[in-house]
Amino acid sequence: MTFTAWCNSHLRKAGTQIENIEEDFRNGLKLMLLLEVISGERLPKPDKGKMRFHKIANVNKALDFICSKGVKLVSIGAEEIVDGNAKMTLGMIWTIILRFAIQDISVEETSAKEGLLLWCQRKTAPYRNVNVQNFHISWKDGLALCALIHRHRPDLIDYAKLRKDDPIGNLNTAFEVAEKFLDIPKMLDAEDIVNTPKPDEKAIMTYVSCFYHAFAGAEQAETAANRICKVLAVNQENEKLMEEYEKLASELLEWIRRTIPWLENRVAEQTMRSMQQKLEDFRDYRRIHKPPRVQEKCQLEINFNTLQTKLRLSNRPAFMPSEGKMVSDIANAWKGLEQVEKGYEEWLLTEIRRLERLDHLAEKFKQKCAMHETWTSGKEELLSQKDYESASLMEIRALMRKHEAFESDLAAHQDRVEQIAAIAQELNELDYHDAVTVNARCQGICDQWDNLGTLTQKRRDSLERVEKLWETIDQLYLEFAKRAAPFNNWMDGAMEDLQDMFIVHSIEEIQSLITAHDQFKATLPEADKERMATIGIQNEILKIAQTYGIKLTGINPYTNLSQQDIANKWDTVKHLVPLRDQMLQEEVARQQANERLRRQFAAQANIIGPWIQTKMEEISHVSVDIAGSLEEQMNSLKQYEQNIINYKSNIDKLEGDHQLSQESLIFDNKHTNYSMEHIRVGWEQLLTTIARTINEVENQILTRDAKGISQEQLNEFRASFNHFDRKRNGMMDPDDFRACLISMGYDLGEVEFARIMTLVDPNNTGVVTFQAFIDFMTRETAETDTAEQVMASFKILASDKSYITVEELRRELPPDQAEYCISRMTRFVGADCPSGALDYISFSAPSMGRATYKHPPALSFLLLESHLNPTVHLYALFIISSL
Repeated sequence: MTFTAWCNSHLRKAGTQIENIEEDFRNGLKLMLLLEVISGERLPKPDKGKMRFHKIANVNKALDFICSKGVKLVSIGAEEIVDGNAKMTLGMIWTIILRFAIQDISVEETSAKEGLLLWCQRKTAPYRNVNVQNFHISWKDGLALCALIHRHRPDLIDYAKLRKDDPIGNLNTAFEVAEKFLDIPKMLDAEDIVNTPKPDEKAIMTYVSCFYHAFAGAEQAETAANRICKVLAVNQENEKLMEEYEKLASELLEWIRRTIPWLENRVAEQTMRSMQQKLEDFRDYRRIHKPPRVQEKCQLEINFNTLQTKLRLSNRPAFMPSEGKMVSDIANAWKGLEQVEKGYEEWLLTEIRRLERLDHLAEKFKQKCAMHETWTSGKEELLSQKDYESASLMEIRALMRKHEAFESDLAAHQDRVEQIAAIAQELNELDYHDAVTVNARCQGICDQWDNLGTLTQKRRDSLERVEKLWETIDQLYLEFAKRAAPFNNWMDGAMEDLQDMFIVHSIEEIQSLITAHDQFKATLPEADKERMATIGIQNEILKIAQTYGIKLTGINPYTNLSQQDIANKWDTVKHLVPLRDQMLQEEVARQQANERLRRQFAAQANIIGPWIQTKMEEISHVSVDIAGSLEEQMNSLKQYEQNIINYKSNIDKLEGDHQLSQESLIFDNKHTNYSMEHIRVGWEQLLTTIARTINEVENQILTRDAKGISQEQLNEFRASFNHFDRKRNGMMDPDDFRACLISMGYDLGEVEFARIMTLVDPNNTGVVTFQAFIDFMTRETAETDTAEQVMASFKILASDKSYITVEELRRELPPDQAEYCISRMTRFVGADCPSGALDYISFSAPSMGRATYKHPPALSFLLLESHLNPTVHLYALFIISSL
């Protein structure tokens, strides 16, 4: 029934029809007539005889005409048609339908059956309860046919009143409307379609193809509108990308401009606490403030590359950012920021070490000054006394010996005064904040020391002058004084050393102090012997006094030191020794903890550092080593990127160990060559590299899809590139690139090769990257869009007029893109044109000239401007490309 109805829909144009498809085509006459009607061509004159061979001759003429149209007739011969073979006859009719009704259907690079199916899907997509997936069961409920009619002629069917549970009613409605208003005869039976599990696919295809041809005119206008919409959408998207780039670049540069002065501020604080607060602020900058900016910088580069790729794929001029906002400008600003940042960190650590040293020296200065001032307290008054004038002989001798002991003690204290002066000088050299107080105290001690020397010399002169008058002296007192004074001085020095502050940075340094302390403890037995010997002198004095009945005053005339003084200081020394042991052991524990921190950090750093280097090397080869489609490469790279992101926890853990080291004031680590700064920089470079590699594959996908490059072509390009990439570093030098082009059939002279090199290596780097190679090959193999297509599309929308009206633009285009054209088209000047007519020809025609950004007198003038002015180039995109 379907094939018969289809044939009659064409035969009636010649004033005839068929009743039985198997019988009426047997003589070949109506078959030849059918082919003449549907092809519009004349066939050879048929034979008029009624003999079998006449019929076979006519059918052969028809079959030969079908074959001349590129159709292969398999197992269909004239004898079977003449004999009324129904199967062969129906097969021949189906072949004719495919060739003349379906084969020429083309929708978005698909043709024939696939093109017809895609056309149906596009037209019925907005309708509820319609899902066209095939040419059998998708049409059983009749809604798909009604949707096709309503899409093109909504005045013929009220689609909202149709019900899915009434398939027969829906089908009959579609058949009746098509026959009455669209001149499409009824070819199908509603009951057969509904009651058949799988309706006949050929019958439905034949019937649906009639709808396609009936609506072909409307389809052409819709295609033209879609083409213009796509072109305008590209313009608007690129404008948005450029505005986003300018905004993001301005914000990033402004942040760098505001951050650098803060990092360049090197005003030192006077206290360790203030400098540690600066260090903490710097750590917050590194952990909190800088990472988002690193991500913005990477995203900015990706956006720039994506925009340039889209512009290049659509044959638009490259995007030129505003002055000072190029990717290279941002990279230079970022490099300057990192240099200042590195200098600021080094300055912070140097200042903290300086303040630590200053605090230690200041405390040591105070202790030594306190001990010296204690020792010198009252010495000037004693040296100024003139007690020798009224003293007895024994007292004079005692005063003389006492003075000699004092001189010995004075000489022993000379080293301490020199130490105080040296510490004060070092504090001044290190710019100690309270240097005025230190200098005043040091000057007072030095002046007092000079005065003591002068007074000592004066008293000796006086005693020596009267010494000849006195002859006797108590030798034991003298001996006690001579032995007690140095021993007392030794104990003072021992107490000073045992209480001395120390600062170390390694186990070796603290072990050195422990060794020195052990050596000191080894001298204690010998010192104890000296103590017993000194005490023995005093005991001998008491023994002599008791033996000879001498009444002692209890005061040694030669020294103020007593046996009790020696005993008390000795007890103090013995008490300080274990305290010193404890302090040293505590410092050993601290240094061991620091060493564990160093080893803990080094253990991780020695793994992470090589891991990052390895990943960087792998990524450098990934763009040319990965096999498969670009989507598979993208998935592989995404997985690769996820593996890197998953590794972030190791970096964070290392940051934690680094912070513990910083808090413990650990500034060196002999167990690793990797610092936290090395790891940070390597990690940032790794993230940037994998992101850039993914972006390159995305650009390759854009190139492939936009230019129609097949996966096989891309694989051939990659194979050629890999073959001539002899160093396996993702780049070819000029000689390898020349060899690659020659292998692909290029006949290159020096001038032509130099021209090609300016395309693939515009910056004269001396290498050709894989992306540059792909861009060149796509330009060589893919077609480019033309402005004539855009002009032809406008002509369709204008119904072949030389102008187009505002109403036509708003009817055929989306609102925003219709207004885009209205605002930029000039008024059409010509006779018999309505008011408000617009000149789409000057808007589309490419010619030399200039135009402004907002009010172009003719869009054609934008072509030259697009190469000269980056502000205008987006509008030139519309001229030179059409989808």
